[in-house]
Amino acid sequence: MTITSTELEEKTVPLDTEKVADPPKSTETGAAKHFKTAAQRAYSSQKKKIDDDQITQLLPMVHKIAQRAAAYLKPPLSYDDLISAGTIGLVKAARDYDPCFQAEFKTYAYIRIKGAILDELRGWSFTPPNVNKQIREALQLSVEIARQTGSPPSDEQLAAKLGITLDDLYRTFENLRAQQFFSIDGLGDDLPALRNVLADANAPAPDKQLEQAELIDKLTQAIEQLDLRQRQLIHLYYQQHLTMKQISEIFNVTEPRVSQLHASALFSLFVKLRQYEDGTK
Repeated sequence: MTITSTELEEKTVPLDTEKVADPPKSTETGAAKHFKTAAQRAYSSQKKKIDDDQITQLLPMVHKIAQRAAAYLKPPLSYDDLISAGTIGLVKAARDYDPCFQAEFKTYAYIRIKGAILDELRGWSFTPPNVNKQIREALQLSVEIARQTGSPPSDEQLAAKLGITLDDLYRTFENLRAQQFFSIDGLGDDLPALRNVLADANAPAPDKQLEQAELIDKLTQAIEQLDLRQRQLIHLYYQQHLTMKQISEIFNVTEPRVSQLHASALFSLFVKLRQYEDGTK
């Protein structure tokens, strides 16, 4: 084997020292170089931080998600509580974000903000047993009446059948709405959100497309069977993305009244979907 003069100088050790020559470096294979490069890239990515400007730019997203969830607030929880929870979720997202997952920070932050707001709502959404009983009775009676007559009862008819006041009935509707806010408003992922049905957005995964397409078709039919004002409200709230306050100005009624109308419309949709599930529609 031929050794160049340069290599000889590097490997030669002076006789008056005890230094031992370094072992020759091993040659990296192509695979080893690939994994080394990937590891270095991952390490450098993990060191990247989300700066304050990026966090500030996403604060409007916190307000947008909180506004959609505000319709389901129950005392003592307030809108400010949702904003606080969402903001904490955003900050934690910035702290935990890892670009190695190949997801944009905005997408990751949305998931964390939504999760934080949902957790806050869940923490205050306990429904007493007697309220659950009222909800079940109202649903069962409405389904029975719809089966007999072909359409759900009016609010006045249902209140009379249940032997309660209209105000009590609307409280029952709102309690049901609070229980179901996850799938109603797109804040949860089990069912296609009502706003996605109207906007024809967010197509589901292929393995769920058939099932969700059938549900969407039934829900669309149910919406078409609502009375005019309920349909208008559903359109303004879920498709035009107006707030309850803005809708109250359009309808020239109070904001609590819009909330009642919203809860009543959703209750009617639940009844119709229950009919479809039971095979009676």
